[in-house]
Amino acid sequence: MPDPAPDALFSAAGAASVQRCPRCGDTTPELSDAAECSSCGGLLDIVHATPPAHGAALLALFGVRAGLKPGSEPSGVWRYRELVMPSAVDPVCHPEGNTPLLARGSVQTFARSASLILKHEGHNPTGSFKDRGMTVAVTQARRIGARAVACASTGNTSASLAAYASHAGIPALVFVPRGQIALGKLAQSLAYGARTLIVDDDFDGCLRLAREASRELGVYLVNSINPWRIEGQKTIVFELLQQLGYDAPDWIALPAGNLGNTSAFGKALREAFALGMITRVPRLLAVQAAGAAPFAAAFAAHFATHQPVHAETIATAIKIGDPASWDRAVRAITETNGVVASVTDDEILDAKAVIDASGVGCEPASAASVAGVRQLRDKGVIGEHERVAAILTGHLLKDPGIIQRYHQETEPRPARANRPIEIGATLADVERVLKANGE
Repeated sequence: MPDPAPDALFSAAGAASVQRCPRCGDTTPELSDAAECSSCGGLLDIVHATPPAHGAALLALFGVRAGLKPGSEPSGVWRYRELVMPSAVDPVCHPEGNTPLLARGSVQTFARSASLILKHEGHNPTGSFKDRGMTVAVTQARRIGARAVACASTGNTSASLAAYASHAGIPALVFVPRGQIALGKLAQSLAYGARTLIVDDDFDGCLRLAREASRELGVYLVNSINPWRIEGQKTIVFELLQQLGYDAPDWIALPAGNLGNTSAFGKALREAFALGMITRVPRLLAVQAAGAAPFAAAFAAHFATHQPVHAETIATAIKIGDPASWDRAVRAITETNGVVASVTDDEILDAKAVIDASGVGCEPASAASVAGVRQLRDKGVIGEHERVAAILTGHLLKDPGIIQRYHQETEPRPARANRPIEIGATLADVERVLKANGE
C-alpha cells in the first residue's frame, strides 16, 4: 500500500473528530446523528485528530493499557480510544474485545495452511464481533441524546444492540426477518429487553425499513452503515496486530456479508500503516457464502458491476443480498490487493465441523473464513508458507439448530457428523462404545 497523505486519514492535532464523506468530501460534525452524507447520500467515514504519539510511542501506550494491572484498560476497544473516539467520556462498555488467538493443528491441516491462526470474536460479551462496534455506536447515541436506537439484523447485531442499549438505558428497536434468525440470537434480543419487530421480508427489506425509521422517526441507526460502528470494529485488527507484536500476517481472512468488517479492516490497516504501527499491509480475503455472493461476483468482474441478489445460505449472519458498505469494502480490497471469494454451504459446514471438533467452535458464517483459506490454498493464491489469520465472528451457540441438524438429522450422513449413540443403562454398553472408538 502506498503511504497515504496524512490529511487523508487524520485532521490536525487537537482538532475534533468529524464525519466525512469520501465520495464528495463534505464533513458533518462529530455529534451529528447522520449515517449518510446530506449532500450526495454517500456513507460517512470518521476522521480523528492526529494522535499525539506515533510509532513506538503509540504502541507503548496501547501496551500499558493491556492486561489486568493498575492503569490498564479492560476493554479491547477503548484501549485504542485515540483511533476510535478520542473525545469519549464514560463509554458504554461491558468490557468487550480481548479475544484470543488460537492455533489448532486439525484446522491447519484442513485448511492446508500450517501457520493458520484463528482470532475468535465469539468470545465477546454477547458472543460476536458486533460488540466492538456497538460499544462505540451506543456511546455515540448517548452522547447525542438519541431518543431510541435501532438496527436491522439477522441476529448478532440485534443481540448486541439489545445488550448495549439496555446498559445505556436507551430504548432499542430491532428489525429481524421472519424465519431467518437463529434461535440463540433471537433469545438474546428478547432477554436483553429490545423491542423485537419480526418483519415479513428479508434482511435487505428490514434494513430499508430501519433506515426509513431513522430518517422519519428520529431513531439512531446502528447498523454497519453507521461510521462509529466501523471505528469499533477496526479494533479487531489493532488487537490482532498487537497480539502478534505488530509483525503483520500475510493475510487476514474474514466472512463477508454486509461488508462492515471488510470496510473496517481496510480502514484499520490504512491507519496502522500511516501511523507506523506496521511496516507492511496484509492482504484481505473476504469470503461470502455462494448463495449470497454479490461482492464476490463483482470482484470477479473487477468491480465493474454491483448487482444485488436474493440471498440463500445456511450461514444466516452473512445472508445478505445487497451489502450496505459496498464502496468502503471495494476500497479495502483494492488498497490491500485483497481477494473476494465465495464458498458453498457444504464447504462452510465442513469447515465448521472441523473447527468445532478442535474444541474451538463457531457459528456457520464464521467458518466461511477457514473454508475460504482452504479454497485459496488449493488454487495457489495463498502460498504454502504465508502466515494467515482467520477471523471467527460468532460463538458456537449462536445457532444450535444447525448443529443438531448436521450431526443428528442430515441424510446422507455427513462424513464429519457425530451422531449420538443410544445405549442401555449397563456398564457393558459403555465398554462397547469405548472399544468401538479404539479406547
